[in-house]
Amino acid sequence: MIMHRIQSFVCNNLVPFVPNLVGRKKFATWVKGASSNPHLTPYTAAASYMTRKYASSSGAAEPFLSGSSSTYVEDMYNAWLQDPSSVHASWDAFFRNSNAPPGQAYIAPPSIAGPQKGHVPLSMFTSNLGSPQVSEKVIDDHLAVQAIIRSYQIRGHHIAQLDPLGISSADLDDRHPPELLYSHYSFDEQDMDRSFKLPTTTFIGGKEKILTLREILKRLENVYCRHIGVEFMFINSLEQCNWIRQRLETPGVMDFDANAKRMILARLTRATGFEAFLARKWSSEKRFGLEGAEILIPAMKQIIDKSTELGVESVVMGMPHRGRLNVLANVCRKPLEQIFTQFAALEAADDGSGDVKYHLGTYIERLNRVTNKNIRLAVVANPSHLEAVDPVVQGKTRAEQFYRGDGEGKKVMSILLHGDAAFCGQGVVFETFHLSDLPDYTTHGTIHIVVNNQVGFTTDPRFSRSSAYCTDVARVVNAPIFHVNSDDPEAVMHICNIAAEWRNTFHKDVVIDIVCYRRNGHNEMDEPMFTQPLMYKIIKQTKPVLDKYAEKLISEGVVNADEVKDVKEKYDKICEEAYGKAGKETHIKFKDWLDSPWSGFFEGKDPLKMSPTGVKEDTLVHIGKRFSSPPPNAAEFVIHKGIERILKARLQMVEQRTVDWALGEAMAFGALLKEGIHVRLSGQDVERGTFSHRHHVLHHQTVDKATYRPLCNLYPDQAPYSVCNSSLSEFGVLGFELGYSMTNPNALVCWEAQFGDFNNTAQCIIDQFISSGQAKWVRQSGLVMLLPHGMEGMGPEHSSARLERFLQMSADDQDYMPPQSEEFAIRQLHDINWIVANCSTPANYFHILRRQIALPFRKPLILMTPKSLLRHPEAKSSFDEMTEDTQFLRVIPEKGPAAQNPSGVKKLIFCSGKVFYDIKKARAEKKLEEQIAIARVEQISPFPHDLVREECAKYANAKLCWAQEEHKNQGSWTYVQPRFATALNKSREIVQKSESGGGFLSSLFGKSPENKQPEVVTTEEQQRTVSYAGRAAAASAATGSKMMHLKELAQLLSDALSI
Repeated sequence: MIMHRIQSFVCNNLVPFVPNLVGRKKFATWVKGASSNPHLTPYTAAASYMTRKYASSSGAAEPFLSGSSSTYVEDMYNAWLQDPSSVHASWDAFFRNSNAPPGQAYIAPPSIAGPQKGHVPLSMFTSNLGSPQVSEKVIDDHLAVQAIIRSYQIRGHHIAQLDPLGISSADLDDRHPPELLYSHYSFDEQDMDRSFKLPTTTFIGGKEKILTLREILKRLENVYCRHIGVEFMFINSLEQCNWIRQRLETPGVMDFDANAKRMILARLTRATGFEAFLARKWSSEKRFGLEGAEILIPAMKQIIDKSTELGVESVVMGMPHRGRLNVLANVCRKPLEQIFTQFAALEAADDGSGDVKYHLGTYIERLNRVTNKNIRLAVVANPSHLEAVDPVVQGKTRAEQFYRGDGEGKKVMSILLHGDAAFCGQGVVFETFHLSDLPDYTTHGTIHIVVNNQVGFTTDPRFSRSSAYCTDVARVVNAPIFHVNSDDPEAVMHICNIAAEWRNTFHKDVVIDIVCYRRNGHNEMDEPMFTQPLMYKIIKQTKPVLDKYAEKLISEGVVNADEVKDVKEKYDKICEEAYGKAGKETHIKFKDWLDSPWSGFFEGKDPLKMSPTGVKEDTLVHIGKRFSSPPPNAAEFVIHKGIERILKARLQMVEQRTVDWALGEAMAFGALLKEGIHVRLSGQDVERGTFSHRHHVLHHQTVDKATYRPLCNLYPDQAPYSVCNSSLSEFGVLGFELGYSMTNPNALVCWEAQFGDFNNTAQCIIDQFISSGQAKWVRQSGLVMLLPHGMEGMGPEHSSARLERFLQMSADDQDYMPPQSEEFAIRQLHDINWIVANCSTPANYFHILRRQIALPFRKPLILMTPKSLLRHPEAKSSFDEMTEDTQFLRVIPEKGPAAQNPSGVKKLIFCSGKVFYDIKKARAEKKLEEQIAIARVEQISPFPHDLVREECAKYANAKLCWAQEEHKNQGSWTYVQPRFATALNKSREIVQKSESGGGFLSSLFGKSPENKQPEVVTTEEQQRTVSYAGRAAAASAATGSKMMHLKELAQLLSDALSI
C-alpha cells in the first residue's frame, strides 16, 4: 500500500515534469537519476539536491528501501503496530497516511528536525513518504495483502462450495484461480502469522484494523468461498461495492438468533410437508414439486418480510411451474382446499376453459405476521413458455406504482423466479433486463431468484449454456449476483435480506442464484436416471435440507427432536383438514385464481349496455386547437420549421371541422384524458410516429432534452398521458404493456409496432396471453395493438401485420349466426376473445379507441392501422361523424349513386381498410359508380353478420365479391368466406315460369303467348355466393418488386370491377 502511494504520487504529480521518463519506476530510482534529467524544474532540482546530499552520507552505499535502513524501518513499523505511541509522531503519521482514506493521503507528517538552511524539504513533493526509509518487502507485502483481498472479492465465488450435491462447481470450472493462492504473492508458511494493517477496501476486521495473514485468509474464505459466492466487483460504483462488502464481510453479520432459526425451520417444515402431502395423496399427478429446492419458500418469505419492514405494501410475482403450488400455499397462503380442489375432476362453476393447476395465478391481501403490516401478493398466471411472464409482471408492477404515485418503487415491487436453463436460454430475459432502467419502464428494482437445480429437463448445463454461470445475463445491468448453497438455510436467508435491502437502497435489480437440485424428474412421472444417472445416485443418498437443518439446530440446542416432530405433525393436520373440505366441493371456481381483480368495476353495470363514444363539438375544437398549437412559451421554445407547418395544417383542419388520422387519434386520446381516463401509448418511435405523422413530443431545436407534450397540457385536471419510445423489443415491450393493462380497467393502453410485420417476434405474448388469457385465467384486458398494415410496394417485411393469424385465433364459430336482437353487436363483443378491425376513416378510428373504454367489459383490440392513408387527401372525416349521437360503424355502406338505385347495382364489393380507396378510384375511372356498390367491413371479428346480410338484401340483384389487397391465403378471405355463407344462407322467394308457359321453352316450340300458364311462386333454398378478388396465394407476404406490385394491384382492381 505504501509503494502504491509512492507510485501514485510520482505518476500524478512528478511525471508531468519529466515527460521522458518511461513507465512507473521505483521512486528511489527516479530520485537517484533525477539530477541527470534535463527536464527538471527548480522543484525537482531541490529533490535532486536532497538525493545528492544523502548520497554523500554513510547510507549511500545501500539501495533505497533496503539494507540496514530497511531493518530499522521494519522494526519501527512492527513497534508501531503494537503501540502507535511508541514511535515518533512523524512515523505515526507516516504509517497512518499509508492507508489513509481518499482526500487525506498526502498530508505532510511532522518532521523530526526542522529544515536546514538552503534545503528544500522532500516532503514538499512526497509529504506522504516522510524522510525515513521503509523496507521494500514490507511495502510489497502490504500491497500483496491488498491484492489478495481484492482477488477474493473478485474471484472467491469460483471456489465457493455452492453445490449441495458436491458434484461440480457452479461455474462449470473446477480450476482454482491462482490469484487466490497466497503462494502466488510470494508468501509462505512463515508469513502466515505476520500482522498486516487492513486496507479501507475491506470490512473483515470489524473493529480490528490489524490482522495476521492467517486470519485474513480465514475470514476471506468464510465470506467468499464457503456457501455464498458473490459477483459484484464489475459494478462501476464504489458506493455500491462498499455497501455489499460491508454486509458480507463484517464479522457476525450472518448470525441469527434462536427465534429466527426456529422460524426458518418452521417454514422449511411447511414447504417440505406440503410436497410430501401432495405426493402421498396424488402420487400419479403432475405437480412439478419443489423437492430438492424447498428452501425457496423460506427465502421468498424472508424477502417479503424484509421488504414489508422497509415499506413495501404490494408484491407482484412471476414464476414458472416448478414449485408454483407450494408458493401459492405457503408464501401467498392461498386456502389449501382451493389448491387441492384442482386435483379433482370437477366441473367449472364459471365461464372459461381453465388451465392446469401449475399455471394458475392468485391475488391475496393478508397480514404479514412478522412485521404486523398488511401486504398484497399477486402471482401472475402464465403458460408453460418459460420466462414469457417476466415482462408481464414488470408491466403490472409499473402500473401499480403509477396508480399509487409510487415514483421510487418504495411501495410496490416485483419478484421474478427463474429456472437455470431458461434464465440463460430465453431471449426475453435479456429484453426484460433492458427495460429495468428505462424511465418509462423501470420498476425501480426487481429481485430475481434462480431456482438452479443444475439441469434443464434432461440437458446438462455444460450443453445448455456458453457462460460460466446461468446468471451472467444479469451483468448487463450491473446487478449484483449472489450464488448460495440451498443446503445452508441461514446463508440463503442472509442473502435474501441483503437483496431486499439492496433494492430498497439503490432501486436496482439483484439476482439470487439458489444452487439446489431436483429430487424427482422433470415431473413426478419422469425417470431422471435415463440421462443423469450419476447425479441421481447422489441425490438418492442426500438428506433433505429440512433434516439437515433440524439436526443442526438440535445440536445447537435451539430445538429438540420432539419440537421438530410436533411442527411436522401440526402442518400435516392442517393439510388433512383442508383435504377434507376440498372433498366436499362440487365445482371448480376459476375466479378464485384471478391474479388481477378489478374491484368495483363490474358491479352495477349492465353487461350489454355501452356508453356513447361521440363527444361534444366544443371538446373536439378545444383538443384540436391545443394539439395544434406551439408551447405556451413559443417565443423561447424553438420548434422545427417542418413541425410548424404540420401544426398550422392541423389548425386549419380544426377550423374546417375535419380531421386526418393523427388528429382523430389525438382527439380520441384527449377526450378520454378529459374524462379522467389514463392513456399510455408505447412502442418503437411512437412519440414521433414511424411515419412522422404523430408528433406527440415536440423537441426544442437548440436546447437538449427540452420537450413539450401537447396532450399533457389540454386541461388542468386531465388524467395523465404517457407516450413512451420503447427499447427495440417486441416480445418484452408488448408483454410489459399487457401487464400494464391488466392492473386498471379505466385506462387505454396501446402498443404500436414500428411496422405490423414485426409483431410476430412477440408471438408468444399474442398466442399465450392476449388471445387466450381470459379463457384460461378469467383475466380481461383492454390492450390495443396498433399494427401498421398495407400493401404499398415496400417489400415482404413492411407490408403485412399478418391479419389472417389474428382472425384464425378469433373464437367465434363460422357456422353460427347469433340470434337477432338489439344487443346483437355488444353481445358479440362480450362473447369473443378479442376484436379485430381494419378502419378506413379517422372518425371510425376515433370511435373504436373510445369504445375500448365505453364497453362494460374489456377485450383486446387488434387494429390494422394505415400508412399511406395517414396523408391521403380523401382519408379525412368531418366533426359530424364524431360528435354526440355518432358511434363506431362496424360496416360502412355505399353512400354514392349506387345506393340511390340499389336494384340497378350489378355488383356489391365488400372490402376492408386501405384497399377501399384504390377500388373507389378505379371505379370512378371506369365510370361504374351506379353499377358497383362498395361496402367496407371495418370490424372483421366478431363478424357483423347482421349488417352484411342487410347490405346483401339491399342489393338483391347484385353479384357479391370480397376484395382484398393481401394474398388469397392471407388477409381476411379465409375468415370471411364461411361467415358470408352463414349470413346469407336463408330461404328466398323465387319466381319460376311454368314449363307450359311462355319464355324460352314456349318460344322454342312456337306456342302462342295466350296459352301461357300463371307464374308459380315457390320457396327454395338458394345460396348467394361471394367471389374473390385479390392476389393469388403466396408464401411471402408481399413482392419485393415495385413493378410486380403495380401489376398485381392492377389485376386485383380489374377482377374486383369486372361485371
